[in-house]
Amino acid sequence: MAGTTDKRRADVLRAIIADYIAEQEPVGSKALLERHKLNVSSATIRNDMAVLESEGFITQEHASSGRVPTEKGYRAFVDTLHEVKPLSSPERRAIVSFLEGGVDLEDVLRRSVQLLAQLTHQAAVIQVPTLKTSRVRHCEVVALSPIRLLLVLITDNGRVDQRNVELDDVIEPGQVQRLKEMLNNALAHKTMAQASTCLAELALSSPPDMAHHVLKAATTLIETLVEQPSDRLIMAGASNLTRLARDFPAGLAEVIDALEEQVVVLKLMADLPELGNVSVLIGEENEDAQLHSTSVVTTAYGSLDDGPLGGLGVVGPTYMDYSGTISKVSAVARYVGRILGSE
Repeated sequence: MAGTTDKRRADVLRAIIADYIAEQEPVGSKALLERHKLNVSSATIRNDMAVLESEGFITQEHASSGRVPTEKGYRAFVDTLHEVKPLSSPERRAIVSFLEGGVDLEDVLRRSVQLLAQLTHQAAVIQVPTLKTSRVRHCEVVALSPIRLLLVLITDNGRVDQRNVELDDVIEPGQVQRLKEMLNNALAHKTMAQASTCLAELALSSPPDMAHHVLKAATTLIETLVEQPSDRLIMAGASNLTRLARDFPAGLAEVIDALEEQVVVLKLMADLPELGNVSVLIGEENEDAQLHSTSVVTTAYGSLDDGPLGGLGVVGPTYMDYSGTISKVSAVARYVGRILGSE
């Protein structure tokens, strides 16, 4: 009997959460009976709601009002979410066609985060692949002037980074070509950890007439790219949260400030679940106090062959449509990984 009662109360909790997500209004026992086939009396529903309230899953904001879910209630709901809302065929087609129009890595990622913000109506963020996960595909060397070079490092996942190098002496056109060949011979197909060692060895073993140019180029690459790979984030949809300002008790400004502080968001991306899984942090489960009035849904993107390249996710109110949001975050991550893996 206890099992039947527990199941019914879990159904009541799910019904309350579903109604609150849809309406953002306190939910009463009468409304539950009208909208959901619970097959019990109003007295039983009221009793179940009282028990759920005493156990901290729902709360009553005012004596005469209905109930609203608590963070504990949302967590119980998410943990028992066996069925994730599937995307419609038009949604899937829209994702594929929009992302496949990207011209390079940055464009694919920018499109991804814009699309995720539109699909979920929340703030979305994606992490640009860090250089730690990359191998060097090519290093281009361009003479901007006789004493200034532009180094362009292109990685196997499509990331492009540029650095200027100020030289101590004039470099001849033929030396520019030689420098490019030397750098590519040393760097091609190397990981960033390997690249650091190879650049140091190249600086020590280069011909006398190239030594000072190689040293300058190698030092710039090691100091700014190899040993300090930058984490960058692309964000979209923060304006979506302005429609929900009343739903952030601590103030929307705090949430927006947290999103603009890349360090806060990077911490969210530092502990991503395995590829294919999704993490949901609700309210005070978020480490940063500025995000205590939000829920954050994150996942990794990449491929099974090459592993995760970075993370993506959304930030929204705690009453978000968890099933739909999880589905959309998963789908966008899957398609991003597929598109980048095929390039």
